[in-house]
Amino acid sequence: MKDILISDFSNVAFQNAFKKYFKEFGVEIKNWDALFKELTEESKNKAYVRLDENGTSVGFILFKIIQLSDGFFEENLGFIREFWIAEEYRSKGYGSKLIRLAEEFFKENGICKSILTTDTAEHFYEARGYHRDRSYTAKNQDEVFVKVL
Repeated sequence: MKDILISDFSNVAFQNAFKKYFKEFGVEIKNWDALFKELTEESKNKAYVRLDENGTSVGFILFKIIQLSDGFFEENLGFIREFWIAEEYRSKGYGSKLIRLAEEFFKENGICKSILTTDTAEHFYEARGYHRDRSYTAKNQDEVFVKVL
């Protein structure tokens, strides 16, 4: 297995995995090129793509550093935006490895807290040190999970 860090979302391995991810949830995108261009133009977006020995995408984690501010205090957080492992590779440690890579990226960039939303994998994140935090609310109405790094 090989992990690659990208910020250019024209990467074919990422695109293939991202399309499978959306298909799994029954979401149809009319203009993939525009979506990938938008991800690239949001310069803070990064992703690790996990590839098997044949160069085929096993999964990805899409993340960025965000800043919350109320005018007096500011807080920088690592935000895990999207995360997916192909079904045939689940429960083999690949997801845990991708989470750790994103968390290491955050720590290397001075970030002390990781945040995400989920409506499908609460137990996965809780097993990796994340906890539900109701002091945050998400626009997508999903539960917010936080981990101090």
